[in-house]
Amino acid sequence: MPLTPLPPPRRSSLHVAVLAPPWIPVPPPAYGGIEAVLELLCEGLVARGHRVTLFAAPGSRSTAEVYSLLDDAHPEAIGSSRLEADHVAQAWHEIEQACADGMPYDVLHDHSGFTALAMADRVQIPVVHTIHGVLDADTLPFYRRHGHKAALVAISHTQAASARPFLNLPNVVPNPVAIDRWPLQTEKDDYLLWIGRMDPVKGAHRAIRAAREAQRRLILAGPIQPGQESYFQERVAPHIDGHEVCYVGEAGGADKRNLYCKAAALLMPIRWQEPFGMVMVEALACGTPVIAFPEGAATEIVIPGINGLLVGDEHEMARAVQQLSQLDPVRCRASVADRYDVAVTTSRYEAVYRRAIAHGAPVQPATRYVAVS
Repeated sequence: MPLTPLPPPRRSSLHVAVLAPPWIPVPPPAYGGIEAVLELLCEGLVARGHRVTLFAAPGSRSTAEVYSLLDDAHPEAIGSSRLEADHVAQAWHEIEQACADGMPYDVLHDHSGFTALAMADRVQIPVVHTIHGVLDADTLPFYRRHGHKAALVAISHTQAASARPFLNLPNVVPNPVAIDRWPLQTEKDDYLLWIGRMDPVKGAHRAIRAAREAQRRLILAGPIQPGQESYFQERVAPHIDGHEVCYVGEAGGADKRNLYCKAAALLMPIRWQEPFGMVMVEALACGTPVIAFPEGAATEIVIPGINGLLVGDEHEMARAVQQLSQLDPVRCRASVADRYDVAVTTSRYEAVYRRAIAHGAPVQPATRYVAVS
C-alpha cells in the first residue's frame, strides 16, 4: 500500500520515519515500554510541526501517519529474527519508494532492534538508532561492528557509561513521560507495588521478601512472557495468597494509573543494569516514591531523600519502608517533570536528528572490532 502524499513540510520541519518493533501495537495495550515511548515521541514530533510516519505493528494508532508492514501483531513471538527481518526489509522498501515518489525522508529513527542497525548503511538517509537494551559482553561486540552506521542514542547516562571504553555514546536522550497523563495523588494506601515482566532480574521474588519483612501488603503486576513460566510458578506463585501478596496480571491504562497513584511506594529490587526503568518515572509522576537497588539507571532516576531511597538488599528495602512518611509526593512528581517530560525528550531528539542530517550517513567512521571480555 503506497504512502499517502502529504503537503510539503515547512522549511524548518523534518520528514521523519520512525521504526517501531514489529511485535506489539503502538500504544501498547498493556505492557510495552518501547511502544509507550514511541506513542509519546511521535506525538511530540508532530506537535513541533514535523511530518512523521510511524512504521509499526498492525493495530497501532498515532497522531503521526501509521503504516503497518506485517499482517498481524505478534506479542507471543517477541524477539523473532524472522519477523524482525521481514519488518525491517519492508520498511527499507517503503523508504526507498518514498524517495522515488518525490517524498524522501530526512532521517530514520530506529527503535526496532538489531536488524535495522546492521542494515542501516543500506538506506540512503541518515539513521538514528536508540539503544533500548542493556550493553554488555553479548551486545557490545555487535555495536562495535555496526554502530558506525547510525547515530547511536543511549537512554541514560548510566547506560552510556556502561559502554565505555569499548563504545562512545555522546547522545543521551531519556525516555519520555507525559506528566499530565499521570494524576498526582498525595494520600496513599498502605500497599507496596511491584510492576514489570516476570523475569528473575526484575526481582518479584525479592519484592515479596522485602514486603513480608516490612509487614506490608504487596501487589504484583505484569506479564508472564514466554520462557518466564517456570520462574513464576516456582518462585512467585507459591507466595500469592490474594491478601498479603496479590497478583493482578498485566495492568495497563486506568488500572495501571490507579495502582501507581495509591501505592505507598514502588519497589525496584532489580539485579541487572536496567537501561532506564520507565515504571520508576511513571510512579514518581503520580507522586509515589521509589525504593530501588542501586543498579543501572535507578541511580539516576532515584534521588535519595527527595523522591525515594536506594538500598542494598531486601532487608534494607524493608527498613526503608519505615521512612516513606518523610518523602513528599509533590516533590516526587517535580523530580521527574523537568527531566523526563515529553517536551524535553522531543527537543533533544530533534537536535540529534539535525546533527545526523548535517553529517550524513554513516555519521562516524567504522571502528575496528575489539573483543569485549
